[in-house]
Amino acid sequence: MFYPVRTPLWFQWLFPGFIWRYKPSEYKKIYLTFDDGPIPDITPWVLNQLSRFNAKATFFCVGANVKKNPEIYQQILDCGHQVGNHTFNHLNGWTVSTANYLNNVDLCSKYVKSPLFRPPYGKISPNQIKLLKENYKIVLWDVIAGDFDPLSSGEKTLKNIINNASDGSIVVLHDNIKSWDRLEFILPKVLKYYSDSGFSFESVPTE
Repeated sequence: MFYPVRTPLWFQWLFPGFIWRYKPSEYKKIYLTFDDGPIPDITPWVLNQLSRFNAKATFFCVGANVKKNPEIYQQILDCGHQVGNHTFNHLNGWTVSTANYLNNVDLCSKYVKSPLFRPPYGKISPNQIKLLKENYKIVLWDVIAGDFDPLSSGEKTLKNIINNASDGSIVVLHDNIKSWDRLEFILPKVLKYYSDSGFSFESVPTE
C-alpha cells in the first residue's frame, strides 16, 4: 500500500486553500488528529491516553458513527477536544457526484457541529472543494502515520511520525478497528516522546 508519509511541500503549494500544517512558533506544538470514530472502546481509550499527557486533539467524526455512539461523541466534547466533519458515510469524493457528496456532508453536520472538514481518504474534487470552502475550513495533514496499513508494523508506524512530525505538524491517526493494533502500540509512545521533547498537543483551531 503506497502513501506518502510526509506530504511534499510542492503538493501543499498546489492546494493553498487547504490547511496542511501550522507555522512553527516559539512554543512547539503538534496537532494530533483522529479520523473515522467515534468507536466503542477505542475512542474512550484514546481519550484516556490523551488525558494522561494533558493533550488536546481533533476528532474528524463519521456522522453514522456519531449517530450510533452519541455518548462517546459527547465524551470527546466533554474532554475539551475539537471535532470535525468527515462525511456521514465516509465517502470517497472521487467516486460520487458533487450533489451526493455535499448532501452527505450536510447530513453529518446534523450530528457534528463544526466549521472543520476533512475529506475521507483525502479525496475530493475541485468542485466539491469550491463549494465546501464557503462553509468549512478543509483540514488535510503533512504527516500520515499509516496506522490503517495492515502491512505496517507498530514500530514502522511510530517511526513514520517521529521521523517526520515537527513543530506545527498535523498528524493523521485513526480511532477505528482496522488501525487498533498499531494505534495501541504507538499513541502512548508518541505522546511521551513529544512531551519529553518539550512539545504540547493542541486541537486544530476553528478560527
